[in-house]
Amino acid sequence: MKKFLLIDDHEIVRTGLKNVLLNLFQPCEVYESWNETTALELLKSHAFTLVIMDVQMPGSNAIELMDFMKINYPGVKVLVFSMSDEKIYAKRFLKAGAMGFVSKATGVPELKKAIDLALKNRRYVSETLANLLADKIEAKETDNPFQQLSAREFDIATALINGNSVGEIAASFNISVSTVGTYKARLFEKLQIKNIVELVEIGRIYKIS
Repeated sequence: MKKFLLIDDHEIVRTGLKNVLLNLFQPCEVYESWNETTALELLKSHAFTLVIMDVQMPGSNAIELMDFMKINYPGVKVLVFSMSDEKIYAKRFLKAGAMGFVSKATGVPELKKAIDLALKNRRYVSETLANLLADKIEAKETDNPFQQLSAREFDIATALINGNSVGEIAASFNISVSTVGTYKARLFEKLQIKNIVELVEIGRIYKIS
């Protein structure tokens, strides 16, 4: 029997997705998690066929969670289901081992297609992302400078671009202010910038928000 784990901080999204899975993939079992902590507890006690997870959840780091699952539960397949910008996040999660990146704006048929492919150990790539990747290859574009950042550096860069203070970021990620300062200095060095104004500007250029 297939076992699905849904990781999303919005109850209405989990409920809707659970109903879709129960209708399309019977017999199956569907478990729900609203953050990284509850997800890890469920992963300890169940052998899941597929994990369907969001990108941005309070108190959670989706990339780090994916890395953890890849190391500790290598048999578990992961599909990202999110409203986050596919052009920014999809390539990042595919590199981290996700079987696909599905927009929450998509319809049920496309979601089912993505799940079916993931269950068959095949990757799902939307038409939008496929065209984007093809355009980049054709234009021989250089990589987005944000791609050189670690997962945590990228999250902090995004928070800074969105106007969050160092204190707010520290509280959000449950880390110290000095640790945020260290990450900030590191990402400034990698991006070759000197201040927040420059960070916001290159964030605008590469549509990071």
